[in-house]
Amino acid sequence: MSEVNQQTIADHLGLSRATVSRCFTNHAGISPVTRAKVFQTAAEIGYTHMETRAPSSKKSKKPVRFSVLICSDTEEYFRGGYESPGEQILAGVSEYAQSHGARVDVNLIPPDVEDLDDPAFGKVEGLVRREASGVLLIYPFPEKVIDQLALRFPLVSLVDQLEHTSIDCVDVDHYYGISSVVDHLVAAGHERIGFYTKDYQVEASWSYRRYSAFIEKMARLRIKTSPKDVIGMFPRGSTSLEQSIDEAAERSKQGVTAWVCAADHQAYDLIQGLKKRDLKVPKDVSVTGFDGIERVGRNPALTTVQIPFREIGITGAERLAARLRKRFHGKQHVYISGKLRAGKTVASPSS
Repeated sequence: MSEVNQQTIADHLGLSRATVSRCFTNHAGISPVTRAKVFQTAAEIGYTHMETRAPSSKKSKKPVRFSVLICSDTEEYFRGGYESPGEQILAGVSEYAQSHGARVDVNLIPPDVEDLDDPAFGKVEGLVRREASGVLLIYPFPEKVIDQLALRFPLVSLVDQLEHTSIDCVDVDHYYGISSVVDHLVAAGHERIGFYTKDYQVEASWSYRRYSAFIEKMARLRIKTSPKDVIGMFPRGSTSLEQSIDEAAERSKQGVTAWVCAADHQAYDLIQGLKKRDLKVPKDVSVTGFDGIERVGRNPALTTVQIPFREIGITGAERLAARLRKRFHGKQHVYISGKLRAGKTVASPSS
C-alpha cells in the first residue's frame, strides 16, 4: 500500500501540496471551507498530521490542539446526494482554530466502536499520546465511549445533547425549528400531519427531541396525532427503510397529507421511495426535513429548517476553549435557532 501523505490529499482534492500543508498549520490565507475539506479528506484516508520541528532550547507553551471525533462510517459520512453537515461544522471549528492559533485533528470513528481500547481509537494519536487539549464530538457516540473520554479530556458535544454532568453541548433549538415547520404546513391547509424517522446504530437523541417538539407543537395547536401516523419512533417496532416507506405510503393513502421528517436525508429517502410507489411530492403528499443541507443532483428543493452548522462549529470550539481555561465549571448547553427554508416539497392538500 502506498504511503498516505499530504500529496495524496492534494491529488484527491485537486489542490497544491502547499495549500494542503498550509491548512494543517492554520495559515491565514486558507479559507475555512477549503481547510474543512482537507481535514475531511485526511480523516477519510487515515492521514494524521505530525509537526516536525527542531527542538528549541527555550521551553515553549504547549499549543492548543483540538481532537475532532466524528461518529460515522466512512461510506455514510461521504455519502453523495447532499452536502455533509459535518463539513460545515468543521468549517466553523477550523475558522475558530485559525483565528486563535489552535491545531485541529479530525478522525472518523465507526458507530460500532464501543470502547477506547478498540483499534479505531488507537489510530487517534492525540488521544493515545494525550496530546489533545480537548475533544469535540460530532454526532451521537456510545455512552461508554463518552464516559471514558470524559475521564481523560474536556469534552464538548456538537449537534447532540448529552445527559452528562461535565460535558458542554452546542445544538440547534429543536422546538423552534419543528414549530416553524408545522406552522408552515398548517398555513398551507394541512390538518393530518405525520412524523417520520428511523432507527440508528447509535441512539440519535436529536430524533427524539424533534419528535417531542412535534408532539408538543401539535398539542399546542390542538391538532390530534394518531400513533399510527408516527413512523420509526418508540413504541412502534423498528423496520427496514423499505418497510417504513411502505407504511408511510399506506398512511398517505389513508389521509396523511404531510410528513415531518426528523432529518433531510430521511426526507430525501422518503420522497424517492414515495415516487416509486406512485405518490408524487408535493402533489399527493407534502414532505419537510430538518437540517438545511444543500441538495445535490436531482433532489428537489426541500422545505426544511436551516441549521447554522458553521456557527455551531465556531461556538463549540469557543466552549471547548473556555472549558480548557476552567476545567471543572458547571456544564453549559447552548441552543442556536435555525431558520425555515421554504422549498418545493410543500403544497396545499389535494382535494
